Amino acid sequence: MTETTTQHNKPAVDGITIDCVFFGFNKESLEVLLVQHAQGESKGKWGLLGGWLQLHESADDAAQRILQELTGLEDIYLEQLKAFTNPKRVLERRVVTIGYYTLVNREDYNIKASLKVIEAKWYKINEIPDLIFDHNEILDFSLLQLRNRVRQAPIGFNLLPEKFTLLQLMHLYEEILGIELDKSNFRRKVLHMKLLQALDEKQKDVSHRAAKLYKFDADIYKKLTEKGFNFEF
Repeated sequence: MTETTTQHNKPAVDGITIDCVFFGFNKESLEVLLVQHAQGESKGKWGLLGGWLQLHESADDAAQRILQELTGLEDIYLEQLKAFTNPKRVLERRVVTIGYYTLVNREDYNIKASLKVIEAKWYKINEIPDLIFDHNEILDFSLLQLRNRVRQAPIGFNLLPEKFTLLQLMHLYEEILGIELDKSNFRRKVLHMKLLQALDEKQKDVSHRAAKLYKFDADIYKKLTEKGFNFEF
């Protein structure tokens, strides 16, 4: 990352950055988008998507801007993790970073590297290489947070296409939680929540028996929560 001298672009307090863990789901695999940096002290190395917090920005605004600049994506699910403040996280400099994670459906986006990175590449969650600074620690923390959150709120649907099968949904939860689920119990529990809209459609272009498609009904979820419904998985 390079520093500039203009009032709005110079780093706040000479050392606050934003780093974001970018989760995607590829059919049956939870993946993370990593970038090979093209600038600054981390040039040529792999890490999370990130950049400087500017003087006129809140952390949330900076995170949205950085993701848009690096990927071209806007208005996607984004959640703040915490500040990572180890004084040795960056050699020879005092840099504090605020971690975020985001969830996207890979089928909706064609993510390409920007001018600030050499390459952007998806890695399976169990095949992550050694990353710059403390980015492996940030990634590990974000995965723990994601595992907790998907049990408490239906945020996992951000990783799926608009129309999906119950088996796809089960594979998603298995990948995030790192466990094997019983198919019949999962189906019964999910349908009992009444958050899914059954469609008069089935899978197309599959070699096996086509499965029924469903959609997550955000309006029903909102109405249920207003009545005291608690999402628990």
